[in-house]
Amino acid sequence: MLVRLVYASRATAALTPSAFDEILASSRRNNPAHGITGVLCTNGYVFLQMLEGGRKEVNETYLRIARDPRHQDLQILHFEEIPSRKFAVWSMGKVSFDRVNAAVLLKYSAKPTLDPYAVSGPISVALLEDLMQTANVS
Repeated sequence: MLVRLVYASRATAALTPSAFDEILASSRRNNPAHGITGVLCTNGYVFLQMLEGGRKEVNETYLRIARDPRHQDLQILHFEEIPSRKFAVWSMGKVSFDRVNAAVLLKYSAKPTLDPYAVSGPISVALLEDLMQTANVS
């Protein structure tokens, strides 16, 4: 059974580009063995991440993230069983937030800033889908 989990968290300290690259590299190294795919978006302070895969593996990955001292204020925004993946091509895609058009953010929220805490889970999913189409995802 495939599931999708979307969560938000805040960084305990400002995240440097090199620290973000290390998180991403670790995800890309570890996720394929567990069948995890998804996308990660951050502005250096707030994380918005979608994980897809088997229920057990997604839950274990989320629990590992929840224990990571670099995160605080973790909130599951959305969890559902899915018939197929949206982000199957990435062990972990990265949204290049510096290339995000403010109009995309305004489409889903009151301000042109990344604040997944202020919108519903389905809106967060729609935002990530839109970012996948309009931002530079690598």
